Amino acid sequence: MVPSWIVIGAVTFAIMIGSFFITPRDVKWFARLSRPRWLVFEPLIPIIWTVIFICGAASANFVWQKNPGSLITWVVMGLYLLLEIITIAYIPAMLRWRSLRVGEVLGSVGVILGVLLTLSVLPISKLAALLLVPYLVWSPVGTYTTEELIQLNPQDA
Repeated sequence: MVPSWIVIGAVTFAIMIGSFFITPRDVKWFARLSRPRWLVFEPLIPIIWTVIFICGAASANFVWQKNPGSLITWVVMGLYLLLEIITIAYIPAMLRWRSLRVGEVLGSVGVILGVLLTLSVLPISKLAALLLVPYLVWSPVGTYTTEELIQLNPQDA
């Protein structure tokens, strides 16, 4: 039997990498947008999200280890998967529709789902909930940044 951490890590990695194949190749639209002056950390965003996804996968593994294969565990795994898909969909959806508002909506849904997932995981494993804190901290930053981009680029909302 394949260890759960390998399966969870592989699914997380596959979804992350899969987004590169569905992202529209023309990112000129996004590149030309005006950015807030305080957005000096933009080159670090891929690294930040990679760390967040690693923490999320570790969190999912801790939850799985508590009660592998139970119905509630499968439901929680589905929430982890949904959260990752919504988070990963941000860039491809925003680029496909050339709409910052689409990104803002997906980011907001991710924030809400992240809170709900963390609250669901807390009674199962405090460590698993703690590993979701980076998502809870960073996701609102990304959503706020998108709102700032909308203010600076209202024609691209």
